[in-house]
Amino acid sequence: MKRLLSLLLLLCLAACGGGGGSGGGDSSGGSTGSGGNTGTLPPLGAGESAYTDMLAYSTAPSASLSSANEGAAVTKHTLTLGGHSLAYTATAGHLIVSAPGGGAPEASMFYVAYTLDGAAPGTRPVTIFYNGGPGSATVWLHLGSFSPKRLVTGIPATTATTPFALVDNAESLLDVSDLVFVDAVGTGLSEAVSPNTNQTFWGVDIDAGVMRDFVMRWLSVNQRTASPLFLYGESYGGPRTAVLARALQNAGVTLTGLVLQSPALNYNSNCGVTGEGACIGNTPSYAATGAWYQLVTPAPTDLASFMAQMRSFDDTKYAPGLTQFLAGGAFPSNLPPLLAGDTGISSANWSAHPNLSISQFQSLLLPGKITGLYDARMSVAAGSSLASEGDPSSTFLSSSFATQIGSYLHTQLRYDNNSTYVLLSNAINTWNFSHAGLALPDTVPDLAAALAADAKLSVMAGLGLNDLVTPFHVTENDLARLPAGSKVQTHTYSGGHMSYLDDTARPLQKADLTAFYASALSLHVSAAGLNARAMAATEKPRAITVGTQPTTRQTPIQQEALQTPMRDPWVPPHR
Repeated sequence: MKRLLSLLLLLCLAACGGGGGSGGGDSSGGSTGSGGNTGTLPPLGAGESAYTDMLAYSTAPSASLSSANEGAAVTKHTLTLGGHSLAYTATAGHLIVSAPGGGAPEASMFYVAYTLDGAAPGTRPVTIFYNGGPGSATVWLHLGSFSPKRLVTGIPATTATTPFALVDNAESLLDVSDLVFVDAVGTGLSEAVSPNTNQTFWGVDIDAGVMRDFVMRWLSVNQRTASPLFLYGESYGGPRTAVLARALQNAGVTLTGLVLQSPALNYNSNCGVTGEGACIGNTPSYAATGAWYQLVTPAPTDLASFMAQMRSFDDTKYAPGLTQFLAGGAFPSNLPPLLAGDTGISSANWSAHPNLSISQFQSLLLPGKITGLYDARMSVAAGSSLASEGDPSSTFLSSSFATQIGSYLHTQLRYDNNSTYVLLSNAINTWNFSHAGLALPDTVPDLAAALAADAKLSVMAGLGLNDLVTPFHVTENDLARLPAGSKVQTHTYSGGHMSYLDDTARPLQKADLTAFYASALSLHVSAAGLNARAMAATEKPRAITVGTQPTTRQTPIQQEALQTPMRDPWVPPHR
């Protein structure tokens, strides 16, 4: 049973950013072709072009394209943000990516890019978005977060009309950055090119390598290599970001900022993923959820203060007590009553289950009901249709995202293809999770290495208080391992894994992102100005040492990052 519960949590990570739908092959998603869409589309305007892609795409492990194309649909749109009308161009299609140096084609990757018309390409930021899984398409970030359009989900309520309405996004990041949403190989409409198969790229290092190649290809084709570059990864997209950042740096690409949405940076610290080990870091999420259901006694009057108290409690009382229990000692008798008051789970249940798992919490909190995993504020009756897949916060979202991505591509972006856009493939079943000598990835050292390689690089993590898949304090503990002085900030929001779906949290997150981008850009602009002045003041060319290591004592993880040899492990193994 414990293994089955662990598998459920791992599959939730696979959906990585939203309702996973049914996994496996081409079993979930919607056709992007005109089948099922009726009515006459408006005529295309100047500079616009529709595209009908005749290739058939598959996310099966053994699938590969014998040939590929780079066709794309181009459409013009406007969006009003903050009282200003923004004209932008949407491009939907594929790019063929190859390893650096002009190697053979690796994959044909599907993307949708939104670029602001009239902006200076050299200074206009570009953000690359991707969900995780592994095996999840990027539809969740694309139609849920900060693109020019978003779906109205109404969560945590489950009463919104389905399929969800697609509306202009008042919190889009288009006023801050150009936006590129890309599907990893074997998800959405992205597929390997022969002799590679989708399976070729299903591993931690090789996945980051082919994503690196897409980023470099998009920048080159669109003449944006001078643009400030941001990466935005969700869930498994978090570890992908850490490894991808190093791959890009090794390839000579400068990064400006990294955004981690509910990241799973270290699989080994998340008991829901491994199904074993200490569930340290979970109790603040349990407490936030208990407070949402008004089960905490005494009821907190200030959620932020309550969360600060719970972080301290987890670090100083629960973690030592649980460690003692797992080592064969007694669980401190004073903790179950305290945990009961703080979470809403009875003292008896805490005594019986000191290492309370996410699945146990999900089923015990509300008798006769089951809470969501992605968003624990969503609960339904056990045995109901929304509970049938084990996570109502996933099931409620899936069908609308699957339906609307096909309709949106056809009717508004004018891209057509009769293949199924797959929200969640079965990549997780055969994914190579090994990385840096570990069976499951710990990518905090990769992130530390990226920060050590560029002192200007900034990181922002956005975390949901009610996310049970990647509990926010687990991520905070992971990030706390980074060297002191790293330019890393964390923000927590009411809501779940996809905090941006919450109508209250999304404006707050947009404001935090806007401030983060401004700060990260100012660091790079200042550094560029200093370097330019230094070069202008030099009469004769001379060697300049960049990135000299500090003479102060380094932390163990910083030493590991700096001592790791530079290498490029992302060459496909079947060539």
